[in-house]
Amino acid sequence: MRLTSRIVCGLAAACGLALVLLSSTTPVLAHHGFAAEFDRSNVVTLKGQVTKMEFENPHVYIYVDVKGDDGKVVNWAFEGTTPNALIRQGWHKDTVKAGDTVTIKGYRARDGSNLAYFASINFNDGRPSPTDKLPPP
Repeated sequence: MRLTSRIVCGLAAACGLALVLLSSTTPVLAHHGFAAEFDRSNVVTLKGQVTKMEFENPHVYIYVDVKGDDGKVVNWAFEGTTPNALIRQGWHKDTVKAGDTVTIKGYRARDGSNLAYFASINFNDGRPSPTDKLPPP
């Protein structure tokens, strides 16, 4: 049985469409959930100096140097929601700057690393907290 060029073109188009649809779902499947990475029952509240803020997709990160009881300084990473969600709440890329002294509260990573999902941040210089309306994780 001989296939006509019309059938071959139709099959090629269908295969191409299927490939595009399947490849577009990969990022969705790869995205992690809050509960898979962070422990809502393990809340940390730390005071320290901001070393860097990354206000980029897919998540905002705030890095804070925290001095432990032993005097050692440890750098913590606090993951946040998307920049777009924070912008809607009044944040800007310079809301938190390197050198700011902050008290930051978050949910620690399940693996015990120095990573947490930030829930609130307060500035020690008296500036109002930009986290009053943070979306829940």
